[in-house]
Amino acid sequence: MKKVMVLLLACMVLLTACSSGSNNKEQTASGGEGDSKTKEITIWAWDPKFNIAALNIAKEAYNAKHPDVKVNIVEFAQADIIQKMNTGLNSGTTKGLPNIVLIEDYRAQGFLQAYPDSFSDLTGKIKPADFAEYKIGPTSYNGKQYGVPFDSGVAGLYVRKDYIEQAGYKLDDLKDMDWKQYIEMGKKVKEKTGKDIITLDPNDLGILRMMIQSAGSWYLKEDGKTPDLAGNAALKEAFSLYKEMMEANIVKANADWSQFIASINNGDVATVPTGNWITPSVKAESSQSGKWAIMPMPKLPTTPNSVHATNLGGSSWYVMNIPGSDTAADFLAETFGSDADLYQKLLTDVGAIGTLKSASQGEAYSKPDEFFGGEKTVSNFAKWTAEIPKVNYGISTYAIEDILVVEMQNFLNGKSLDQALNDAQAQAEAQIK
Repeated sequence: MKKVMVLLLACMVLLTACSSGSNNKEQTASGGEGDSKTKEITIWAWDPKFNIAALNIAKEAYNAKHPDVKVNIVEFAQADIIQKMNTGLNSGTTKGLPNIVLIEDYRAQGFLQAYPDSFSDLTGKIKPADFAEYKIGPTSYNGKQYGVPFDSGVAGLYVRKDYIEQAGYKLDDLKDMDWKQYIEMGKKVKEKTGKDIITLDPNDLGILRMMIQSAGSWYLKEDGKTPDLAGNAALKEAFSLYKEMMEANIVKANADWSQFIASINNGDVATVPTGNWITPSVKAESSQSGKWAIMPMPKLPTTPNSVHATNLGGSSWYVMNIPGSDTAADFLAETFGSDADLYQKLLTDVGAIGTLKSASQGEAYSKPDEFFGGEKTVSNFAKWTAEIPKVNYGISTYAIEDILVVEMQNFLNGKSLDQALNDAQAQAEAQIK
């Protein structure tokens, strides 16, 4: 009797699996339009006020056309998503993983190169040329487009107009500024106002990322695998500038995000060079409305090809190769992959600046921002997004940066620049194989 029951259960499982496979085959690129069977997808993302909020807007827009599709949105911390993805994929199974997952651009190549068969090729679903060029590097692999680019981490130089004016500067003086000139301005601002020019966390080298990407350079060579530290001219100049800033006594140190934001809102710093995602935090201090402006980023003074446009952060959407992938791909293609009107609502309601080129022509993108003196800040960000140099973030951004954090401190404490970068190169080569 026990054997009969086991056999019956096995048959039931087999029938269920066959039924599930049959339903998935019927899911078409149009989302199964006309198909009475319910389709269901699950999406993982982090940050309830940004990514999750954006997903809910996209879900509403998609369900208006496809009411038969159930879209489940699950919030996890980014670290938890990475851990769950690695655990599942390392075990050789996609069971329990979502249909769609949000992955930070700096981490994407690590997943794509290690598990390319676990992600769906979206080459036929979206047009890479429709997005900012710099986003295509991290979202594609081996000639295939796996990711749907989402938000832009395009950076700007947030400036306290009152502080720089007290130091004898006008906004026009900052339009073609390099980092050497920025440091000189910092010295004058400190002399005239007592304020530091910037706040930095010694354990976060995001400023180096912005500096080197402005010159089309990264910690790795174009293959995304080979460390490029010792002979990297842009990185060498960025290291020198970082030390020059520190020795000029114009940097207010911070230890975490809360201290970083407090330095801005308390009026402790004159500028904030960072990604556009900082805008809501700057505007949170309403008493400073009209005192801020957003200018182009400084460029490297001597490294060739450095421009006034760079990036910090950003993420993109990926479809897992599991049942429901057709519906998942259709969801992304119809929303984040092509809907310029959707991006107007995302900007208005969430503050998300997308990288879909057509979105930048919308009304929301050209709206003046009174907090920043009536400037069309988002329109400027969209323009700078198109100018960001394309680089391959590769598979080891954070691992290499952990090495560079230590070597930067060694450099600040007296080690020669060449020795610091040579040692970093050797460590990176030993660690990344």
